[in-house]
Amino acid sequence: MHIVVVGGGVVGMTTAYELNRRGHQVTVLERHSLAGNETSKANAAQRSYGVVYPWADPSMVFKAIPWILKQDGPLKLRFPPSVETLKFMFATLRYAWSPGLFGLNRRAMLRLGIHSRERFLALEKELDLAFDGDHQGLLHLASTPEALEGYRVTHELLNELGIPSRLLTPEQVREAEPGMVGNGPLYGALSYDTDGTGDCHQFSRELAKACEAKGVVVRYNVEAEKLIADDHKVSAISLRTGEGTMETLEADAFVISAGCWSNHLVQPMGLELPIYPVKGYSLTVPMKDPERGPASTIHDDNYKVVSTRLGNRLRATGFVELADFNRDIPEARLATIRKSVESRFPGCADLDAAETWTGFRPMTPDGPAIIGRGPRENLYLNTGHGTFGWTLSAGSADLIAQVIDGEDPILCLDAFRPGRFQE
Repeated sequence: MHIVVVGGGVVGMTTAYELNRRGHQVTVLERHSLAGNETSKANAAQRSYGVVYPWADPSMVFKAIPWILKQDGPLKLRFPPSVETLKFMFATLRYAWSPGLFGLNRRAMLRLGIHSRERFLALEKELDLAFDGDHQGLLHLASTPEALEGYRVTHELLNELGIPSRLLTPEQVREAEPGMVGNGPLYGALSYDTDGTGDCHQFSRELAKACEAKGVVVRYNVEAEKLIADDHKVSAISLRTGEGTMETLEADAFVISAGCWSNHLVQPMGLELPIYPVKGYSLTVPMKDPERGPASTIHDDNYKVVSTRLGNRLRATGFVELADFNRDIPEARLATIRKSVESRFPGCADLDAAETWTGFRPMTPDGPAIIGRGPRENLYLNTGHGTFGWTLSAGSADLIAQVIDGEDPILCLDAFRPGRFQE
């Protein structure tokens, strides 16, 4: 079967890999000149299988306003907010206040995280990809006694689901991370022992090359304009090439993995995907003293900044900003990220010389990704992974391939069903 995958980010490329592995003819359409060049380009670099949770967290609702008003707060809102921003915020509140929904969605996402880790390990065993990948765990630091108590609850849930984790004392944290000699407050940490790291952009490019070597066609600099369909099936997709010419590509099935740009393709067929571009920022810099940098991934709960080791580089990422598709990079955001790194790993890198980035995480208002059959019998969705696209990509790719092949998915997909926003 010839299957077109729209989107060449990490979700689209892992989907192409899984479909090719099953014997399908695959064509990937990517609007950039490289794979993984949008949301995947400079994300937090953590494959945080045990950390995944829904965006619509009821415990975060009452923290939102103080975070917005605080200068170094992790949540930012562009004023005046657009109509799209307000709709997304109110939808998030509605899902956050739906009794029991957060717990159900969190468990579903954690189960997908477990499966994704398994698929990543299998993929890395089959393919020799260079992307500074590792699985040395992740530490969630506790900057207050209250944070540590909250981690105890999380630790119990992870144990229940069979996800290895440990509660660490400050001494154990510094033993695991000897470079962490800064004066940031520390009361302990929750260690996610099997979580991973890796450069998502490099992985996406390397996987694209590996897929092409196996027969996948990856077309760059093409814009997916419109799906051509009747009431039952999609017959083709209309494309605009880099030269500006229009083209029609026929196929047997279509998978939409276009992140924040997914909705415009399916909306004409009656399916609304309320995916919002949640903005984040990152710094990437070679470490001038690797011994003073993180060994793996550190989540600093004091600033809500993630610092990750990528070979001899440091990637530091922070902020959740609701600003539509604004690509400005305010110096204040970068300054907060630098403060976090210096408070934990002083002197490990020349942060003023770092490469800066901003990108958009394709977030659904309730939190889970959108995985499953779309509004036509040969149209499928694998999109809307929010901040966890890198983490969940390998697992969701395997699941959508199972759905396309008519198999019963290995995991229940109720939490991820595409039509849930119109129910």
